[in-house]
Amino acid sequence: MEGDVIIAGMFPLGKSNTVTDRHFTEAPTPVRCQGINVRTYRWLNTMIFAIKEINADPYILPNITLGYRIYDSCVVVPQGIDAIHWLVTGHDQMDLSYSCSNHTRLAAVITDGVLSTSFLLGVYSYPQINYFTKTQSLNKKREFPSFFTILPSVMSQGLGLARLVKFFSWTWVGILADDDDYGQGISTVFVQEAKALGICIEFIERIPIPYSEDLVRHIVENIKASTVKVIAVFSWEANLYPVMKEIERQDITGKVWIGSEGWSNSRVMSTNETFKILTGTVGFTIHIREMPVFIKYLLSLHPSKAPQDQFLRQFWEQEFKCKLPETNSSSHSVEETLYCKGNEEVAMMNNIFLDITNLRFTYNTYNAIYAVAYALHNLSTCKPGKGPFEGGSCASIKDFHAQQRPISICTTSCLPGSRKAPIRGRPVCCFDCIPCSDGEISNETDATSCLRCPDDHWSNKRRNACIPKVVEFLSYEEPLGTTLASLSVLTSTVPSLILCVFMWHGDTPIVKANNRQLSYVLLCALTLCPLCSLIFIGKPSPASCLLRQTTFGIIFTLSVSCVLAKTIIVVIAFKASKPGSKLHKWVGSKLPNTIIFFTTLIQVGICSVWLLCAPPFPETNMKAQVGKIILECNEGSTLALWCMMGYMGILASISFLVAFLARKLPDSFNETKYITFSMLLFVSVWLSFVPAYLSTRGKYMVAVEIFAILSSSTGLLGCFFFPKCYIILIKPEKNTREFIMRKRSSSANREL
Repeated sequence: MEGDVIIAGMFPLGKSNTVTDRHFTEAPTPVRCQGINVRTYRWLNTMIFAIKEINADPYILPNITLGYRIYDSCVVVPQGIDAIHWLVTGHDQMDLSYSCSNHTRLAAVITDGVLSTSFLLGVYSYPQINYFTKTQSLNKKREFPSFFTILPSVMSQGLGLARLVKFFSWTWVGILADDDDYGQGISTVFVQEAKALGICIEFIERIPIPYSEDLVRHIVENIKASTVKVIAVFSWEANLYPVMKEIERQDITGKVWIGSEGWSNSRVMSTNETFKILTGTVGFTIHIREMPVFIKYLLSLHPSKAPQDQFLRQFWEQEFKCKLPETNSSSHSVEETLYCKGNEEVAMMNNIFLDITNLRFTYNTYNAIYAVAYALHNLSTCKPGKGPFEGGSCASIKDFHAQQRPISICTTSCLPGSRKAPIRGRPVCCFDCIPCSDGEISNETDATSCLRCPDDHWSNKRRNACIPKVVEFLSYEEPLGTTLASLSVLTSTVPSLILCVFMWHGDTPIVKANNRQLSYVLLCALTLCPLCSLIFIGKPSPASCLLRQTTFGIIFTLSVSCVLAKTIIVVIAFKASKPGSKLHKWVGSKLPNTIIFFTTLIQVGICSVWLLCAPPFPETNMKAQVGKIILECNEGSTLALWCMMGYMGILASISFLVAFLARKLPDSFNETKYITFSMLLFVSVWLSFVPAYLSTRGKYMVAVEIFAILSSSTGLLGCFFFPKCYIILIKPEKNTREFIMRKRSSSANREL
């Protein structure tokens, strides 16, 4: 019974062969290498165990059987290449143009990341899952798009080891690294990060690959002559072991070794000979978990259970140093041949096959198989319309295949989101891929130009599709709008409460002292001022655009007019109190009412002309901010807006000037001091508002104006009425006619 999909595994076992499960017919088994590497044989069994575990799981790939093919690279590049040719063509002879194999669909290849074999598999675009090495060159996605790894990146390990050195405050270190892509990749990242952290490097030595006795001796002599106490080593145990043996021979001790995961927890490095020099080593290792079920599976292995498994047969004979009887022969020669007794068990082996202290690559292989399984599971359960491909389409698990031809192009095709740009002096098939600009897209491969999105759309991050722009305005639903609306209501509640207090104590001297009707009008205006900011919140409409600036302008003008009238009345009242003054006829309610009416009427006139000649209107602004549509009110006439604001500023400035000049009036008429502070605050807020308003866009421009409205109205209220409320509610003994007369008398005496 054949499986529906197969996963191929390439392991440096030491014997070129093909293992087949019960789902597959046996393939050719040429023997070109001798011996079985115990550790990699465990990795092989990890793959078989994981696939059987997945096939038994009803929740992963239901109704789909996973099979496997295992090839031996024999740690020899030509052998690995031959295995790939057989994998993709079904023939021993090299043929890069097509596949005539009737094999079940190949989903992925589990590889040890050898550069040459990975490159050849990349030619055919077979997905590769790396469980062993961290070859930095293969991580370049444009060159090796089908290569994946479950291991942490070289960069993350280099950064982490540099920060580990910094953590211990070591600033003088040496570096020992393999002379390959792995060692040099980590050391480069380590050096860059170390220099940024203030760590100095005394030496960088390269471990020769292949081994060179002279070079190793030279490296060790340099280490012995150095003054560093800490040495960072980025190497694999097989490459590092000869160096450590030479260090042990020359009796170099007193060094702290910082290890990459390639050797830091190696069993080879934990011998009695190296223990003395490596004591205190600090290093990284790959996260693993216990695998008791897998160990139980290993213990159950026996040739009698799988007589066709040539790898198990050779492994068994190698480890027990005996000969298994041939399965296709009924008679055996007994000439000096030591046959296996049949009672041998895996548990009797004295090697690292069952070593549970170092399962890192075993666990990597296990995770790699499950990564492929889950990818196939997602492929099989994909629903049309929700898939990862164009239009939400899905691929079929029954009809997928890798590319079966080599690629020979000058430049890789430009992906959607970029355009082709010719290179001067080069043939037309050589070009650069230029990413599309903001607001432009290309939705096809090798596009010659980018298309601009419509005004109400913007390009996505990949620049391969136009998406609707985000619509922005200050709404009641968002936190900023909710906060400002709440503050507006709260700010309008305070003056209404003060109005109630003033009306309740309307016959007291402190309320009557300076035209209580004028105070009532001012408090009503200050109640309406914060509420007018509510018109600014919400989606702009024709009505809200017409009303918000004009309502704000008229109400605030009314407030400032009341303050101006109060200021003038205070001055006139003081002057009229002097003997022979002719200002008695101006004392009363007629003058302040006239001031308020005419100053407010002028503002009403300005707003009326504005609304008649160039009324504000809602506008959709698509240019103000990148990728956003701003719903805002076009003010119609900027001149009219600033005329309205300027008129309020003139009234406030006159009030401030008059109050400042009259600030030294007797204490019984000390409202001028409060008016001075309130107008100073008012003018300061609106002078700060102008640059803030002009430098913001969108909803934040509206928020700035609302904040100015709330701040200025609160300033007027606090400076003008809080002192009076304090006397009315906290110090009622000062709110009497006798107290007022005494203050007036003492103030008059001081004047004399």
